[in-house]
Amino acid sequence: MVYNFRVFKKQSPNGKLTMYLGKRDFVDHISGVEPIDGVVVIDDDYKNRKIFGQVICSFRYGREEDEVMGLNFQKDLFLVSEQLYPLPEKSVTTKLQDRLMRKLGDNCYPFTFILPPSAPASVTLQPGSEDEGQPCGVHYYVKLFVGENETNRSHKRNAVMMGIRKVQFAPTKQGRQPCTVVRKDFMLSPGELELEVTLDKQLYHHGEKITVNICVRNNSNKIVKKIKVMVQQGVDVVLFQNGQYRTSVASIETQEGCPIQPGSSLQKVVYLQPLLSSNKDHRGIALDGQLKKQDLNLASTTLLASPDQRDAFGIIVSYAVKVKLYLGALGGELSAELPFVLMHPKPNSKGKLIQSDSQADVETFRQDTIEPDVDEDKYD
Repeated sequence: MVYNFRVFKKQSPNGKLTMYLGKRDFVDHISGVEPIDGVVVIDDDYKNRKIFGQVICSFRYGREEDEVMGLNFQKDLFLVSEQLYPLPEKSVTTKLQDRLMRKLGDNCYPFTFILPPSAPASVTLQPGSEDEGQPCGVHYYVKLFVGENETNRSHKRNAVMMGIRKVQFAPTKQGRQPCTVVRKDFMLSPGELELEVTLDKQLYHHGEKITVNICVRNNSNKIVKKIKVMVQQGVDVVLFQNGQYRTSVASIETQEGCPIQPGSSLQKVVYLQPLLSSNKDHRGIALDGQLKKQDLNLASTTLLASPDQRDAFGIIVSYAVKVKLYLGALGGELSAELPFVLMHPKPNSKGKLIQSDSQADVETFRQDTIEPDVDEDKYD
């Protein structure tokens, strides 16, 4: 029986090393990250050489075109570095590796890398229209190379590197319904202005509309002239002390129901849909880590086991709905914020089975399921 499996393949420039991975997205479950399992096929000419493997977390925090006079705006962290061949001892293999080794022959050797739980998520910052080169953000690579030891600087001709992503999926349970009430009183004026904001739920999937329920109670002598509702994306570049900024990714401004006179109230429902398609020109917006032939979308919320678990290489992404009441030049403003979670749902069971280690053994692969990866190497 023939099954159709998707396998990613990449070969070194001299054709002596070939890497195979069953997938390129590895899920962070907060408590741990899925192991990176694959195989390497070694040419007979390299059977007397040592083969090493590494997982590199690369953080680019500046544009390549600005790297002049020795400046370098990229830091690399080697999360894993191991000898793959000759194997110091026989390792435990997954069923995916077993199937690949039966298919690819005696020169095929397995490898498995374990990422630390605190490793940052794959995030790309949207470049400007005139920016060139690799975009800023956190990128991951699996690198295999020939050398005498794992600290050797490898030659590009006998090294192979493939980009991967560390991703998170939405929890299965909703949290508490977000709700907040803010009030503002005014000097030399009786009464206060009250703003209540409620979201229909805490967890949204990409592409969903966000329902914002607004209730304004004006017990002051001020007049509410207009209302603005925004979805703001917060980006915290942990490497820098002042690396926090916010960008509006969806907004609506309305005067419907306004002005709200003293003693009056207003109940209103607003719908917002944060999408990348309406933010193509916003430089610096956080996007999910990018792999070739994949559609881009806004970055997912970064889930942390604890607020203190922030890797120095990381980019922390968060979202909040902000409602602002405008009271005119003398009255000022009143605003309220509600954080929420925006993520991708977990893949369905059918998608999981394609890559699952619990599948029945197969003896053959269809040739068109092994996909070559032809991205240019980012390292010498």
